[in-house]
Amino acid sequence: MSPSSTSTRKRLPPANFDAAALKVAIVHYWIVGDAGGEKVVKEIYKLFPQADIYVVVHDPAVSARIFPGATIRASFLQKLPRSWKYYSALLPLMPWAVEALNVSEYDLVISSESGPAKGVLPGLDAIHVCYCHTPMRYLWDQFHEYRETGGLLTRTMMSVFGPPLRAWDRMTADRVDAFAANSRHVEKRIRKYYGRAARVIAPPVDLETFRPLDRRGDFYLIGGRHVRYKRLDLAVEMANRTGRRLVITGEGPETAALKRLAGPTVEFRGRCPVEELQTLYAECRAFLMPGEEDFGITPVEAMASGRPVIALARGGALDTVIDGKTGVLFPDQSAEGLIRAVDEFERQEAMFDVAVIRAWAERFSTERFGSEFLSFVEDQMQAGSLPVDPAASTDLTR
Repeated sequence: MSPSSTSTRKRLPPANFDAAALKVAIVHYWIVGDAGGEKVVKEIYKLFPQADIYVVVHDPAVSARIFPGATIRASFLQKLPRSWKYYSALLPLMPWAVEALNVSEYDLVISSESGPAKGVLPGLDAIHVCYCHTPMRYLWDQFHEYRETGGLLTRTMMSVFGPPLRAWDRMTADRVDAFAANSRHVEKRIRKYYGRAARVIAPPVDLETFRPLDRRGDFYLIGGRHVRYKRLDLAVEMANRTGRRLVITGEGPETAALKRLAGPTVEFRGRCPVEELQTLYAECRAFLMPGEEDFGITPVEAMASGRPVIALARGGALDTVIDGKTGVLFPDQSAEGLIRAVDEFERQEAMFDVAVIRAWAERFSTERFGSEFLSFVEDQMQAGSLPVDPAASTDLTR
């Protein structure tokens, strides 16, 4: 066999997979808060503490708090003044920024994707795995919703830059050796928009932080980042129309509008310390999730606290909520649909068992995630390294 007839082969993995022996790059889209994506990256970093972390932009104060001591390498967009404050406006520039991140010398590249992270250019011998929170929803299945609800500048930018960004996003899927999806819903999106298979690995939830309490309050709870697709407005409208007490944690672009909409039974707590969140989760009557989530870590945190979840019967909730056992699923994404679901929950509230709900939540532990993700990486390292052909090796040394 001549050298010209042999195919390019990736390097062999160690005989016994040793994560600590690998040179690893973790590529995340941006670090501007401690949201679900950052929680996943934190757990991946625990598996590969030798890794360098690459981002398009980051808030130095936030990244130092989440990843103390880690090497954080940012793109050229970081040089723009306070770029982490208006990072979403930089989306048209991100393909250039991501491709400029030099990850060519790493054995393993792990991209954390719901932005442009998977677009990096790994070395020929590297294995590139992508943990996909979702393909960019504002480019794909929710493109029209994002465009129609935005201002004039947003609508114009999405109309102009949407098609080339979609083409780039689809093309860069081919740079990934293997995808993992955080839910069956996201696995379906990956198949639809990238034409790729994906292994479903649910994200990690810190179950030890959230525990049931004996006492109970008279309020419903909703939280997370205040963005439109989470539909916190439906929870506010439900509270306004029924007089039920609603507590809202977190903040975001929609906070001001939600406060204008809110009536006297709605209370905003903002960004809560962990101790306050523990109490709110454990004491609420139920946690509300009226938006379509890719997975939804906050409802699992509520279930870890023994509380039921009232969720829209779409997206990640179909993986995390068992109707009638750990919560109530409702099909109609409207205030009326949510009100009917809350009414139904209250009719059967006494049937929900704290121990059963907590036991179900334990399926989403950080330990389970670590084990499944390491197994996924090991499988790809093995599959991506073809057996050495002795004849080819002999020819190449002549």
